[in-house]
Amino acid sequence: MTGEEVLAVKGLHKSFGATSVLEDIDFSIRRGETVCIVGPSGSGKTTLLRCLNLLVQPTRGQMYFHGDLIGDWPSSAKPRINLTKYRSHVSMVFQQFELFPHLTASDNVSLGPRRVLRLTKKQADERALMLLDRVGLKPFASARPRTLSGGQQQRVAIARALAMSPDVILFDEPTSALDWEMVGEVLDIMADLALQGMTMVVVTHELDFARDCADRVITMDRGRVLEEGRTATMFESPTEPRTREILGLSKAQSRGRKRDQRNIS
Repeated sequence: MTGEEVLAVKGLHKSFGATSVLEDIDFSIRRGETVCIVGPSGSGKTTLLRCLNLLVQPTRGQMYFHGDLIGDWPSSAKPRINLTKYRSHVSMVFQQFELFPHLTASDNVSLGPRRVLRLTKKQADERALMLLDRVGLKPFASARPRTLSGGQQQRVAIARALAMSPDVILFDEPTSALDWEMVGEVLDIMADLALQGMTMVVVTHELDFARDCADRVITMDRGRVLEEGRTATMFESPTEPRTREILGLSKAQSRGRKRDQRNIS
């Protein structure tokens, strides 16, 4: 079962100049939930994640962390929370891995715990090795990113996020930069995290992952939340026709009808 509300935004807007990217977003996630956000490119999914991590400042709206108001825009000149501390609780895994190329896999994972959590080098290194083992990369602890495959680099990035013992991890299309052979190894790690109750918000085009692992699914289009609900409901009987298109339901049903017609004939 899911627990308390960890992160929430209300009436969130984001504009870049005259261009509105997010409009009137209400979103929340509870402890232990996996929420998948799906939608076409340019629908505002990544911008929403970046607002949740405060890499991007909202133009208007409120943000809450464990029920406490941490930002109220536009009246807030800046968030009411230390950003470094906040991001240790709200980790993010990016599309392009964002590993430090001059550091080993182990050092990439241990850097945050040493600098932010003030762990000793020994403690941080032990945590890094434990987490690299968890994602199947302990033998590559001394390797630098350029020697690793894309899937391996993304698994290091996941280990780095886990190293901060975060309240929630935000995943921004974590398989989009991978060759298809490597997608499965990253999704398997994420599926395991979901089973273990890690709180996750996942922007993804991997609909099978969303169907199998998400507690809730949110569809977005043109900067707005189009529809949201429990995963089974969203994939079986969504309300909006556009949601059916985004989730590929119309095509799947059309293929099913054609199969039935062939069987009848």
